Amino acid sequence: MSDESPAAEKADELDLLPVNGVRLGVVAAGIRYPDRRDLVALMLDPGSTAAAVFTRNAFCAAPVQLARAHLKACDSQPRLLLVNTGNANAGTGASGLAAAQRCCDRAAELAGIRAEEVLPFSTGVIGEDLPDDVIRDALPTLVASAQSDHWADAAWGILTTDTRPKGASRRFEIDGESYTLTGIAKGSGMLRPNMATMLAFLATDAPLTPAQLQTALAEAVEKSFHRITVDGDTSTNDAVVLVSTGTARQGAGDARAFVSQFQTALDSLCLELALGLVRDGEGASRFVEIAVGGGASQEECLAVAFTVAHSPLVKTALFAGDPNWGRILAAIGRADVAKLDVNGVRITINELPIAERGARAAAYDEQAIAEVMAGRELVLHIDLGRGHARERVWTSDFSYDYVRINAEYRS
Repeated sequence: MSDESPAAEKADELDLLPVNGVRLGVVAAGIRYPDRRDLVALMLDPGSTAAAVFTRNAFCAAPVQLARAHLKACDSQPRLLLVNTGNANAGTGASGLAAAQRCCDRAAELAGIRAEEVLPFSTGVIGEDLPDDVIRDALPTLVASAQSDHWADAAWGILTTDTRPKGASRRFEIDGESYTLTGIAKGSGMLRPNMATMLAFLATDAPLTPAQLQTALAEAVEKSFHRITVDGDTSTNDAVVLVSTGTARQGAGDARAFVSQFQTALDSLCLELALGLVRDGEGASRFVEIAVGGGASQEECLAVAFTVAHSPLVKTALFAGDPNWGRILAAIGRADVAKLDVNGVRITINELPIAERGARAAAYDEQAIAEVMAGRELVLHIDLGRGHARERVWTSDFSYDYVRINAEYRS
C-alpha cells in the first residue's frame, strides 16, 4: 500500500456486542507512529474453531503464509489472532517469515498455548522489515489487557489510512436460542476483490464446525468483500477470519435450517462491513452502486460492472459530478462481452435515463442528472438487454485526495 496517516478519531464510538469466549487486547506499540493503537490480539477460549479467506495475490505477505500454515497445523482451532498495523511484512522474504514466527512464539509463550495456535496478520507499508522486537516488547501488556468488551478499541487498532473504524454486530434467534455475531474490518485503498487491502475479523458464539464455517464464510465473502473496489488493486495482506467459540447451544431444530439462518446473519454483517470500507475509500467523496442486469450470465454482468468501476475516466467524472456518459459507454464497450448489441443497452443513474439504443436517451436531462450527481450516493444501472442475470458492485470516485494520500504514503 501507500502512506498511513493516523486515523482521525471523529466517528461516533462503535457499539459492538461482546462474544462469549473472545477477549481482545489493544496497545500502542509504536510500530510506525508513536501513541497510536497498532497492535491487537483476539484471544479465543479453548474449543474455538475458525475459517479464513486470504488474498489471492501471488506475493502474499509473510503473515498470510504463516497464518495459512498455522490454521492447518492447529486443525482450525486457533487460540490467538495477532494483528499489527504500520508494517505489512510483505516482500520481506525469509527474514519476514522468521520475524512473524518470533512474534507468534512470544505470544504463545505468554498465553500458555502452542505457537501454531497463533495466527499473525499485518497491514501497512510493503517491503520494510517488521520491527518484531517492538511487537514482542509490547506483547505482555497486550495479552494482559485483553477484555471481552474491547471490540471498539480493536476496530480502531487495526486501521491504516482509514478515517474511521468499521464494525457491526448482530443478535439473532434460531429455534428459541439467542446468538451473537460481531465483526470489525479495515481497508480504504488498494481495495479490490480477491480480496482487497483489508482485514476483517468476525466471531460468533453459535456452534459450527470448521467445515460449516468455511462454507458460510466463502459464500458471505463472495457476495460482499468480493463485490467492492476502490482502485482495482489487490493487496498482499488480505484476510477475513470467522471464529466460532461454540459457547451457545444449538436449538432442537433442523441442523440445515440452523446453518441457513446463520448464513443470513453472516451475509448481512459482511455486506455492512464491506460497504463501510467503500464509503471510507481513500479520498472518496461519492459512494456508487453499479447494478448490471439483463446479462446472459453473472460473469458478464460482473465484467461490465468492474470495468466501469475501475475506469479512471468514469471515476474522475463521478468526482466532478459530471454526467459525461460517453465514458460509461466506452467502459461497457470494452468489457469483453461477446456479441454485445449496443442498441439493447440502457443506462440510468438514480433512475434518470442517460443512454439507450447506442445513443443519448430521448428523455435525457443534463441539468437533472448533474443535480443528482452532486449527491454523495449514486446508483448507476446498466441493462444489457440480453438475458436475466444480474450483479451488483460497489465503488467510489477518484479525488485529488486519493492521489495525495497515496503519493505521500511513505513520507
